[in-house]
Amino acid sequence: MNLSKSVANAMRYVSEAAMRIFKRSDDDYPNTGVQPFEGKPSKGSKWER
Repeated sequence: MNLSKSVANAMRYVSEAAMRIFKRSDDDYPNTGVQPFEGKPSKGSKWER
């Protein structure tokens, strides 16, 4: 009886780990990209107009 419980626990442990590895990603990060600059360049910079 103890052997069957040990085998069942080991199988559950391995299968839960496999499910965590291969499940779909649940990350809910916002899509980001290049953001335009909306400020003013400082005085004396080469970008000042």
